[in-house]
Amino acid sequence: MTNLWDLAGEGVEERVAFAAEVRNMVWRETRRRMGYGEGRGPSTVNGLNPTSTAARRLHLAYMEVAADAGIVARHLVDDAAARAGRAGASYTQLGEAAGNLSRQAARKRWPEAVGTHWVLYTITGKEPPHGRATTLYRSEEKAVERGRTAVDEGAYADDGAIAAVVVNSAREVVWACWFNHATWGPDETELPEDLRSVPAPESPDHVGWQQRWEQYITTRP
Repeated sequence: MTNLWDLAGEGVEERVAFAAEVRNMVWRETRRRMGYGEGRGPSTVNGLNPTSTAARRLHLAYMEVAADAGIVARHLVDDAAARAGRAGASYTQLGEAAGNLSRQAARKRWPEAVGTHWVLYTITGKEPPHGRATTLYRSEEKAVERGRTAVDEGAYADDGAIAAVVVNSAREVVWACWFNHATWGPDETELPEDLRSVPAPESPDHVGWQQRWEQYITTRP
C-alpha cells in the first residue's frame, strides 16, 4: 500500500490535492458554525485582520473544527483497523497502514483488532497425496468443534480429514488434533515448537509449514 506522505516528487500533486480537500472541508464547516451565509464573512481563514478579536474567534472556531475532524478520522482509523483485523490483517500490516507504526504500537492501540477470527486447517485423504483445506471462523470454539468433528468423521470416507489445527489471527496454533487409529477417534495433540507459529498465507514459508505439519502427522506412530 502506498503511503501518500512518503511519496517523492511524483506524489506531490496527490498529496497537495488531498490536503487541500481536507482544508476546504474544515473551512466550510467553520463558516457554517460561525454563521457566515453565502457571500458573507471572509473568503479564507486568513481573510481578517490577524490581530483582531474577530480573527481570534475565527481561528479558534477553525481549530475546533480541525480537532473534531481529527477525532472523526481517528474513529475511522479504529473502525478500519477492526475490520482489517477480522479480515486477517496482522499488527504489522495495521501499523504500516496507520503511518508506519511499529507492531508493538499497533497492538497497544488496537488490542482487540487481531485475534478476532480463527482459521481451521485440515489435512484430508487416507493415502497420499493428501489434500488440504482452510476455513475461517469468528469463534474459536466453533473452529475447534468443526475441526474435531471433521477428524472424527474422517474415518468414514477416503477423502476425510486425518488432522486439524486451529490458528488465531496472530498466526499461532491454539488447538490441534489427529485421527488416532489406536483409539479410532480424534486425539488432541501439542505440536512441536517449530510448528506452533504459522507463516502468513502470502508468505513463501507458508507452504513449507503445511508440508512440515503434514509430515509430522503422517509419520506419527
